[in-house]
Amino acid sequence: MSLLQVKNLRVEFPTRRGTLVALDDVSFEIAPGEVLGVVGESGAGKSMTGAAIIGLLEPPGRIASGQVLLEGRRIDNLPYEKMRRIRGREIGAIFQDPLTTLNPLYTIGRQLVETITTHLPVGPGEAREKAIGWLELVGIPAARERIDSYPHEFSGGMRQRVVIALALCAEPKLIVADEPTTALDVSIQAQVIAMLKTLAREKGTAMMLVTHDMGVIAETADRVAVMYAGRISEIGPVRELVRHARHPYSQGLMGSIPPLDRRVERLTQIDGAMPRLSAIPRGCAFNPRCPKVFDRCLVERPELLDAGTTRASCWLYAEGGAA
Repeated sequence: MSLLQVKNLRVEFPTRRGTLVALDDVSFEIAPGEVLGVVGESGAGKSMTGAAIIGLLEPPGRIASGQVLLEGRRIDNLPYEKMRRIRGREIGAIFQDPLTTLNPLYTIGRQLVETITTHLPVGPGEAREKAIGWLELVGIPAARERIDSYPHEFSGGMRQRVVIALALCAEPKLIVADEPTTALDVSIQAQVIAMLKTLAREKGTAMMLVTHDMGVIAETADRVAVMYAGRISEIGPVRELVRHARHPYSQGLMGSIPPLDRRVERLTQIDGAMPRLSAIPRGCAFNPRCPKVFDRCLVERPELLDAGTTRASCWLYAEGGAA
C-alpha cells in the first residue's frame, strides 16, 4: 500500500486579473521506503507540490481540488491545528536554506528537544539523549558537546545536517526534501544524499526529493517525476527515464547533461523558457518549445499515457501517434 497518495491536485492563486493555476491535475504515489525524485526547471511546480502536501501554501494560494492522502487518510482538508500535529510527527520537511529553518536565538539542542517532546511521549532528559543520537547519526562530530551550540556556530554543511536531524527526530513516515543539497559543496552534497538514502532504506521512510540536479536523482531516487508548467510530463523508474526518456522535455533535460563515458560535440539545448502562469499555452504547455510538435499538440492537452516503461504526457504515445 502507498504511504502517500496525491490525486488530481490543483492549486490556484486568485488575483485581480484572474485565477492563476500553479498545479493542474498532479497525481502520484510514494511507497514506504521509496524515494521519488521530482525534477524540472524553475517554475515547474516542484516546490509548490511539496508545500501543498505539508499544508504550507502561501496565501492566497489554495488547493482548489484533488486530494492528499497519508496512509489512506485525507489530510489536505484538515483544520490548521490537526495539520500542525501531523507536520513534524508524520511528515518531516527539509528546506533549501537551513538558516530559514533554524531559529538563530535558540541552541540546536533546544530546537531538537522541543520537537521531540512535542511529538513523542518522552521527557526532556530522554529527548536530549535522542537528540544527541540523531546528531551523531547525521554526522555531527562531538555531538554531545555541540548540542548546546547556536546555528551560527556551524558551517553551512553542518547546519544542513542539523536541519535533517530536525526533520527526522520525530521519526516521521514521510520526508519532503526541497533542494536539500543546493547550498552545499559537492563533497558534502554527496555525504548528505548518501545519508538520506540510507535513512530511507533503514527506517522505511518515504521521501519526496525535489531538486534540479539529475545526478542527485540518478544516485538517490527509485522513481522520478518530471514536471513542466504545473503538471507531470513524465513519471517512471529512474533508470529507465534517465536512459530512455520518452517525453521530448525529458529528453531535452537528459540531453543537456554531459555524459562521462564519451565525448560529445554539442549538448542538447531546449529553446525558449518556462511559460508564466498567466501565459500557459493552449494544448500541451510544452508545444512552443517542442521539436516534435504536431497539430493535436496545439489544441488538446494530453494526459499521462503509457510510453513503454514510463508514462508520458505526450500525444506521440496516443494510438496513432502523430499520424
